[in-house]
Amino acid sequence: MKFVMVPGGWQGGWVFDPVAAELRRDGHHVEAVTLAGLEPDGPPDVDRPPNLDTHIDQVAELVGGGDGTPVALCGHSYAGMVITGVADRLGGRIDQLVYIDAYVPDDGDSCWSLTSDRFREMFMAGARADGRWVTVPDGLDPRARPHPLASLVQSIRLTGTPGPAPRRTFISGGPWQGSPFTTLTERLRDDAGWRFLEIPVGHNIARRDPHRLAVALGSLSTNSA
Repeated sequence: MKFVMVPGGWQGGWVFDPVAAELRRDGHHVEAVTLAGLEPDGPPDVDRPPNLDTHIDQVAELVGGGDGTPVALCGHSYAGMVITGVADRLGGRIDQLVYIDAYVPDDGDSCWSLTSDRFREMFMAGARADGRWVTVPDGLDPRARPHPLASLVQSIRLTGTPGPAPRRTFISGGPWQGSPFTTLTERLRDDAGWRFLEIPVGHNIARRDPHRLAVALGSLSTNSA
């Protein structure tokens, strides 16, 4: 199976490095994406921040250019918005969608509309300097970069592309202060249309327990038949 992994806000594909290493040792192909504007090796174009559509376009191009290998498209946090948009566009090209403590939007939702008051306040305080980029919260990796505000406030447009729906998995980090996923978690826990897993280490599962996340993702391939 091929895993395409999309990080949450402020972070790059590097956040999945330990997870990807384990999956590759087990014979899986992994591509960890760094979304536009969040590259750690150079300053972003501060006057032209990317939005949600930019990020969906970027990941859709990567997935759409594949060789037909079954794809598990995984998104953490903000990237739940991105992978939902990609799946809506590509239809049956994606075998599985994996939301890693992530937003699960319907048409017209945005990260802003789905998140908690704690994060809305963080977004606004972080963007106070220029109104375009949200500064990196305390405690993240030094490689983290300011996140484009436009991507957090833009509403997603879903058209319901015909085709078989991907299998869907939600991996919860368990309860944590300010989590916007509490109600969503309780709903999906008992939803027969979802596979629900929990790794109760908080929001940043890839950083706090990469081994258990790799095992959880690897198990998807054995349940995909």
